[in-house]
Amino acid sequence: MDINQLEVLVTVAREKSFSRAAEALGRTQPAISQAIRRLEDDVGEKLFDRSSKDGTLTFAGEVLLEHAEAMLALRVNAKNAIRELKGLRRGKVTISANEHTVFFLLPVIEEFLSRHPAIKIEVQRGVASRIPKQITAREVELGVISFAPEDPSLISVPIVTDDLVMIVSPEHPLAGRGKVSLSDVAEEEFIAHNAPSPYRRRVIEAFAKHRVELRISVELPSLEAIKLLVMKNVGVALVPRLAARAEIENGRLSEINIREIKLTRELHIVYRRNSQLSHAAEAFLEAARSQRTGQKKK
Repeated sequence: MDINQLEVLVTVAREKSFSRAAEALGRTQPAISQAIRRLEDDVGEKLFDRSSKDGTLTFAGEVLLEHAEAMLALRVNAKNAIRELKGLRRGKVTISANEHTVFFLLPVIEEFLSRHPAIKIEVQRGVASRIPKQITAREVELGVISFAPEDPSLISVPIVTDDLVMIVSPEHPLAGRGKVSLSDVAEEEFIAHNAPSPYRRRVIEAFAKHRVELRISVELPSLEAIKLLVMKNVGVALVPRLAARAEIENGRLSEINIREIKLTRELHIVYRRNSQLSHAAEAFLEAARSQRTGQKKK
């Protein structure tokens, strides 16, 4: 049996007439009769009492009618669900980001939800080196990384630039200086993230090049913990500005640029090249691009 035959069954039962059912469905009466005969052959039972002129169902017909109505209702629900996905009235975006790049997502998420409040956003914590593999393995739709992946099966869209800045407590003697040299921070105790990264290596190289000792007194696995210690004036830290933007803007941390260290990174959203993104993921990309446009205007 197929869905069209079930639709004929439901329509004949509702109209109580083969001719009226044919009119309602825009088909000929012989076509309606043939559809019912094929359905009866398929189930092995008579579905209508042919001695009756008002399309009376047999007991088997009544049983099948109940299931047919349920199946047709499922078809309607399925079509409505797809329309809701397309209209962004339901759906989910799955994203992978690490502890650094997730801060970029916060304003994008705010912008996206203001446009599409019914869409769920699911951000998984990933390791930067593995995020491209998560994309190709279809574990997530989108990834946020600070480099353009070499994998040709991925598309990389640059979204936002981020600078490495030094953060200090507002009570620190350097607070408010704006810009200093490496020699000015030679005696500072640095609180560092213990994850290896190209930026950590470049910072170490910059200090070594200028013959300034980099004094790392504490290493932590969490940016949030690093910021809390800096707020308590336990030490200073070099972090991506996006990761400390809220605290800098509300005065809980002070931002300082080191002249000899100018590290700017470009964050990318990546996704599979030959796959159709969900409507929700496409909309999220659009929100991210609008954030980049807004950043350029500032």
